[in-house]
Amino acid sequence: MIAYAVRRLLIGIPVLIAASIFVFVVASFSGNPIDDMEARNPPVPLETRQLEAHRLGLDKPLVERYVNWLGNLVLHGDFGQSTEKTINIGDQLGDRLWVTLRLVFVAMLLAVLLAVISGVLSAVKQYSKIDYGFTFVGFLALSIPSFWLALLLKEAGVAYNQSTGSQVFYTLGDQDYNHDTFDTWGKITDIAGHMVLPTISLTLITYAAWSRYQRSAMLEVLNSDYVRLARSKGLRRRQVMIRHALRTALIPLATITAVDIGGIFGGAVITETVFNWSGMGTYLLESVTRRDVNSLLGWLLVSGLVVIVFNIIADLLYAVLDPRIRYE
Repeated sequence: MIAYAVRRLLIGIPVLIAASIFVFVVASFSGNPIDDMEARNPPVPLETRQLEAHRLGLDKPLVERYVNWLGNLVLHGDFGQSTEKTINIGDQLGDRLWVTLRLVFVAMLLAVLLAVISGVLSAVKQYSKIDYGFTFVGFLALSIPSFWLALLLKEAGVAYNQSTGSQVFYTLGDQDYNHDTFDTWGKITDIAGHMVLPTISLTLITYAAWSRYQRSAMLEVLNSDYVRLARSKGLRRRQVMIRHALRTALIPLATITAVDIGGIFGGAVITETVFNWSGMGTYLLESVTRRDVNSLLGWLLVSGLVVIVFNIIADLLYAVLDPRIRYE
């Protein structure tokens, strides 16, 4: 199984390279950051613009620029120069990835738990009030745009804080500006407090679709021959549900979770923007605004690697959920 995971990881490398080439070409032709210097009033001197173009490597052919970027990354772990001289792309990606991953991980965990619970209950109690209730909530969450849901939660948090006269919900930032002065427990509670509303927003828009998949998969398994055989053998209902039905029904959910990880990162971009988080989402928007090609490539590389790793984890879970699946 370890060899399989390593092979899958190696196969993902050409995919990342192909994606980076596409992004590099599109970003390079979408605009030149030196153009902003020329448009200033008064315009930046020509010599200064030439020095900046040389620093960013914009005075070299497109292919040579990409080869140099890839070589420096592989040999030295250098993501290249940013259009902002004070920004180190590697450090920025490391700090912001941690901010986004903690949001995405907690939101995915809660979404999976809610999807499993609601999906199983809906399938077991098919066409009951419980089923109709979970179905209504799921379709309601699916119909609400993610940015609108985040804005509603933010406004609700602000209104509640104003009505109570205390800071119960944090609506701006991923941590307090005095975060570094807190003790360990203070830092944990500070981060947890700022995560409440963004996590709820990202969880709801993710859970809705997954719960429908889980319900459908559970219904299909409950109507299968081997589950009916297990019941006819006199096994306890709980044993049939957990050991025979639920384990098999979790396989489609593991698949859709791995496939949706890219979409979850997209939802994180919107959520982080609404709540003014300093994560990967806002870093992407800032890089696009600055026309910072190297920052865009670094963002793509890190995000793509996260997606590939999550897909490998999902593949490995198949063997845990269904012992018949084995990787040679």
